[in-house]
Amino acid sequence: MPGYLDAAAGLPLHPVAREAYLAALDDGWADAGRLHGAGRRARLLLDAAREAVAAVLGGRPDEVTFAGNGTQALHAAVLGTLRGAADPLGALVHSAVEHSAVLQAARSHLAAGGAAAEVGVDATGRVDAAAFTAAARVDGVVAAALQAANHEVGTVQPVDDLDLPVPLVTDVTQTLSRAPLPGRWDVLAGDARIWGGPSVGVLAVRTGTRWRGPYPDDDRGRIPGVPDIPSVVAAAAALRAVDATRAAEAARQSALVERIRAEVPRLIPDVDVLGDPVRRLPHIVTFSCLYVDGEALLSELDRRGFAVSSGSSCTSSTLTPSHVLVAMGALTSGNVRVSLHAGVSEQDVDEFLAVLPAVVADVRAELGATGL
Repeated sequence: MPGYLDAAAGLPLHPVAREAYLAALDDGWADAGRLHGAGRRARLLLDAAREAVAAVLGGRPDEVTFAGNGTQALHAAVLGTLRGAADPLGALVHSAVEHSAVLQAARSHLAAGGAAAEVGVDATGRVDAAAFTAAARVDGVVAAALQAANHEVGTVQPVDDLDLPVPLVTDVTQTLSRAPLPGRWDVLAGDARIWGGPSVGVLAVRTGTRWRGPYPDDDRGRIPGVPDIPSVVAAAAALRAVDATRAAEAARQSALVERIRAEVPRLIPDVDVLGDPVRRLPHIVTFSCLYVDGEALLSELDRRGFAVSSGSSCTSSTLTPSHVLVAMGALTSGNVRVSLHAGVSEQDVDEFLAVLPAVVADVRAELGATGL
């Protein structure tokens, strides 16, 4: 996958995950809630997966639940925290740059008669801890949501600097397996696809946190239904594998990202590199090019063998720029997000940097923006 630079959107199955999945097919096919032998074997696998994930999170196994995907986990994290409050229609405070799944949950809360308040960010995409804390202390607020780090520009948020009187929901999707997690959390949600697992969401609710499932009552736990145990086992195995090499791999990727951050504005005129240059995730770098159509730029890079993504969703289907870039006051056109993984080498980055200037120049020329 040398040309695949979109790791923040998901990775193919980690070899360890593939091996664990195939092995779990033999013993994890039964309903873990049954008392017969097949059910007990499935339950042992499910419990072991919870223990493995809890160890990485710094939590307890009984605090961990598996969802069908990351979006479901985020929806459940937000809506379950609100539903568990003394006033389920109280206000939710969230940053302006949360993942769309969190914003969708906030809109659902509003549609149900609840309230929500948004806290802005600075030009790097970082929320002010004092402002966020003040917003969460307003009368009527019952829950807060702040991501551990931003999924589009990589900026790390000051979660550990918050002093909140209400439960905090933290999206750790891009942080888990890449960087240390916040030390303080009440409800966490993540997506196994980001660390090389299958489509499995992780939901963790700290013991003592008031949380009530936003679904019809079900005796299966926080997420109704029978879990896909082979996928859960594979997700846990992949997380344990990547966490074992996290520190070394983060240092390597951070050096590559630093090279991209330095070289892109040197090689290409009229480019803004976005996000906090210091307080950032090790694998994400995002930049915006003036006088460039983002969709054309991504398509041309794809033709050259490089798969990247864009924080700007300005396509023919949505015509809506990225809410993250808008909140930052950043240029939303010609946006490129590069996100690295363990298979990306220094040579791969060099080849990307060698191709990028000509691609940007060609796209600008097509738009008539020559001589720049």
